[in-house]
Amino acid sequence: MRRLNQKKTLNLMKELDAFPKVPESYVETSASGGTVSLIAFTTIAFLTIMEFTVYRDTWMKYEYEVDKDFTSKLRINIDITVAMRCQYVGADVLDLAETMVASADGLIYEPLLFVLLLRAFCVILRLLQVIQSRLQEEHSLQDVIFKSAFKSASTALPPREDNSLQSPDACRIHGHLYVNKVAGNFHITVGKAIPHPRGHAHLAALVSHESYNFSHRIDHLSFGELIPAIINPLDGTEKIASDHNQMFQYFITVVPTKLHTYKISAETHQFSVTERERVINHAAGSHGVSGIFMKYDISSLMVTVTEEHMPFWQFLVRLCGIIGGIFSTTGILHSFGRFVAEIIFCRFRLGSHKSTPVPLPDGHTSNHLPLLTDNNTH
Repeated sequence: MRRLNQKKTLNLMKELDAFPKVPESYVETSASGGTVSLIAFTTIAFLTIMEFTVYRDTWMKYEYEVDKDFTSKLRINIDITVAMRCQYVGADVLDLAETMVASADGLIYEPLLFVLLLRAFCVILRLLQVIQSRLQEEHSLQDVIFKSAFKSASTALPPREDNSLQSPDACRIHGHLYVNKVAGNFHITVGKAIPHPRGHAHLAALVSHESYNFSHRIDHLSFGELIPAIINPLDGTEKIASDHNQMFQYFITVVPTKLHTYKISAETHQFSVTERERVINHAAGSHGVSGIFMKYDISSLMVTVTEEHMPFWQFLVRLCGIIGGIFSTTGILHSFGRFVAEIIFCRFRLGSHKSTPVPLPDGHTSNHLPLLTDNNTH
């Protein structure tokens, strides 16, 4: 009884077989079929390699929402070299709430030479080549900015080295400041900043106009958590002043950004910038104060950047679709090609077996075949 049930089960499974086996004696092979099979296997191998490359790659997903955090402090990371002596310049921040943040709260003034040494110049040139190669690899500038955060090569500048015997003619202002999360103005101008009932002021009266030189180099400027490998828009910017009384302005829009990748998770801020520079000439109507002014504004939108990867099950589904689609397509094309070839050859064979003319008794010829009847047999 058990054997009978097993036999019925086997027979049922055989009837459900969707892949019936054909004996080899009934299989007919052809040169055209082998050629199509070779093309199909080659295409499958090529597309499989390409699909595996896509599976290994990652992409960035961008989500936008309203930034509801206005109580926290915003960190500004600064590394700027100005072509003036440290005792002649001062840096501070003044926001829309009339809150002043002095440079003594986190900035360091370091005297050095404005002209870069050959070694430092080679390092910066190498970093620019790295950035250029990344721009060629990626299709989106944003992907370059964020993917650089977890690639092996770093874009951070090395520590400055100055072994020259010349006296310093510039001042490197570097460090970080914590400011309110509102629009503000970070500026570097002549004289040290002093508190004032109506704002603040700079002691510029004791500095000669002939010593004004706001040529500067921005080695690093970023907002939020410091991530050394991220490429920032103003990193490596250098401006040379053409006049003693010259104003450099940078209008910056800061966007809060949450970055979540497989190797790093941080809350930073990306920004866009517009530059402007002009010579201060009160007689010509160009008013202002000589210096470097960075006016920043905080966007009300927050961007969440998430690195995504193709799931393994999706890779298998796409791979099965490639293999099955190519086999089905090549089989249909091969069958259609054989059908067309058979029609053409059949017409050619029918054309070669034309009827031969039959002579008649009166000397004429007939192109029709004679009919075979019973009378013709007598």
